[in-house]
Amino acid sequence: MAWQGLAAEFLQVPAVTRAYTAACVLTTAAVQLELLSPFQLYFNPHLVFRKFQVWRLVTNFLFFGPLGFSFFFNMLFVFRYCRMLEEGSFRGRTADFVFMFLFGGVLMTLLGLLGSLFFLGQALMAMLVYVWSRRSPGVRVNFFGLLTFQAPFLPWALMGFSLLLGNSILVDLLGEPAYPFHHPKLAGPLWTCCFFPRGLLWATSITSWRMSSPTSLEARGCC
Repeated sequence: MAWQGLAAEFLQVPAVTRAYTAACVLTTAAVQLELLSPFQLYFNPHLVFRKFQVWRLVTNFLFFGPLGFSFFFNMLFVFRYCRMLEEGSFRGRTADFVFMFLFGGVLMTLLGLLGSLFFLGQALMAMLVYVWSRRSPGVRVNFFGLLTFQAPFLPWALMGFSLLLGNSILVDLLGEPAYPFHHPKLAGPLWTCCFFPRGLLWATSITSWRMSSPTSLEARGCC
């Protein structure tokens, strides 16, 4: 059956990409069915830190708006570039990939406070595209069959597309916190400090970080 074929194909998708994409789709479906309201999901520092509605730190990354062209566009890019990163640069390094999500999400949340942004899923999508484009400089990208250019220009094309749709480019610019993941000075073990309700946990990525430059295969556009 077609449904079983789609399910089997989806199960072949890497774990992080599968989990994040499914969470975004299920969250949007719940809003469409009026099981949830966007007002229960958006990022609000007052509600997070004073009312202890800590789920908003996560749910604001899962909602991309109601079903429509913008939603499907964002989901297409999230799924495509998240999967290519997980299967390419981060193959066999799931812990590092999860840490990249967490590190980027924390930085975007802090910067989002300054811009009074309520939903940061599009910023996370921009981060994924930005990291992939910088790690695949030799790959040529076909943008909706209209333009063909080198991968490093893809974030700028997305920014221009957002302007054409009448959206603010501030959310796209928040993808810039991804920069540390390919900056030479930040190669090597990275440490993070994670706060939990019962104390303070110091953690480090399991493997050594090698995000300063693409591998030889990536540089030739093979990954």
